[in-house]
Amino acid sequence: MLLSYFVPYIFLAAAWAKILYAGVNESGGEFGVFAPVDTPGFGLPGRFGVDYAFINKSTVDIFVDQEKINFFRVTFLMERMCPLAFGLGRKFNETYFQEYADAVNYITLVKGAYALIDPHNYMRYNDPSMQPFTGSVIGNSSDPTAATTQQFEEFWNELAFRFVHNPNVLFGINNEPHDMPTDLLLKNNQAAINGIRSAGALQLILAPGNGFTGGHSWTQLTGAAGDAPSSDFMNKLVDPIKNTAIDIHEYLDVDFSGGHAECTQPGPSNLANVTAWLRENNLKAVVSEFGGGDNENCFEFIDDLVKYLAANDEWIGWSIWAAGPLWGTNSPCCGPDTGSLEPGEVNDMGEPNAFSTVWAASIRPNIPTDLKRVGISSLH
Repeated sequence: MLLSYFVPYIFLAAAWAKILYAGVNESGGEFGVFAPVDTPGFGLPGRFGVDYAFINKSTVDIFVDQEKINFFRVTFLMERMCPLAFGLGRKFNETYFQEYADAVNYITLVKGAYALIDPHNYMRYNDPSMQPFTGSVIGNSSDPTAATTQQFEEFWNELAFRFVHNPNVLFGINNEPHDMPTDLLLKNNQAAINGIRSAGALQLILAPGNGFTGGHSWTQLTGAAGDAPSSDFMNKLVDPIKNTAIDIHEYLDVDFSGGHAECTQPGPSNLANVTAWLRENNLKAVVSEFGGGDNENCFEFIDDLVKYLAANDEWIGWSIWAAGPLWGTNSPCCGPDTGSLEPGEVNDMGEPNAFSTVWAASIRPNIPTDLKRVGISSLH
């Protein structure tokens, strides 16, 4: 019965290429665990609304009703969803899950938008105190403290089962894997796909690559150990219903980190190789993280990037980093004075934040008017 309800939406191909999903990251569910030195267990489980939070519902209202976006990437922390005492797997902290589900359901069921479920863990589990570099790589058989690939599949099977009847969710396998064997990443990604599909969930899946899933480095060796390019492996993923896209991040500053105010890396040329790879492999992709600082230089670079995605059939969506209920005057990226994308906030100097500057200059003019508004999340 579930299959007959969802399948027609998945396989109805659009007659023309377009951006289906456009929106913003909602960051906050991963907050409250960062320590100045590696401190396993620091900030766990944390206090909802104090140490971590997922969305401001009034902000979601503004983005959907006034800005007319349809897509939110909503972060959470696997160590909160699956406490260390349980280990990664099917057993959840039900309080944390309900807090997260309330945010996702508000976006999807109340506002009618799409929500990308984002375990913000860098393909690591058990110590998020100095992310992205602490924690054991999932599936690392030489690390006795690491969660196994099978546990990762069980985790995704349970999480997908809980959202199986919500057609407006998307499943993001993991945020920014890095510094791990790329063949292991393939195994973990495939395990997640297997877990999601065996739960009966038919919604769109986004699969990341290695090297922080950077688009500019997709076809290059990556990491301190010179791990194989993502392009060597991510075309080997198998989804029985062919509803999986590639998850790409692409910052525009000098080192692709999003840590600098100035933009020096042109998105169109830096994404040329991954775009060609997507075309060769008949795959689609979403840029689920990008950003730039509060300056005319970045306004132009962001505008160029978003227009490039709209002009190339391989790209079906994007979401800029980041809004969220706990940023206050701090900047999620792109220089200390940019501020967040949370409407109604200011930056660290008491001046307009990125919603009033970056968003207004470079995002608002590029929000498509024909975004996907109905049907299960899919490639079409």
